[in-house]
Amino acid sequence: MIYKVQVEFYEEFFEIENDKIIIGVKSKPVKGEANKEVIKKIAKYFEVSTSQVQIKTGHKSKDKIIEISQ
Repeated sequence: MIYKVQVEFYEEFFEIENDKIIIGVKSKPVKGEANKEVIKKIAKYFEVSTSQVQIKTGHKSKDKIIEISQ
């Protein structure tokens, strides 16, 4: 499954609006730390392992496309 993800910084939350996931992370966007937190939160929400969640586009952006493989 493919999802659009929007990342907000310095707050913790997880919302789904229509076809978009909005995630708040505490990690700073340095050396991929925020991306790791995004993957962990999405994996936890969908009850899959972190290896099943991939960021397809937007590694250095607040707007990302992620894929969850089954």
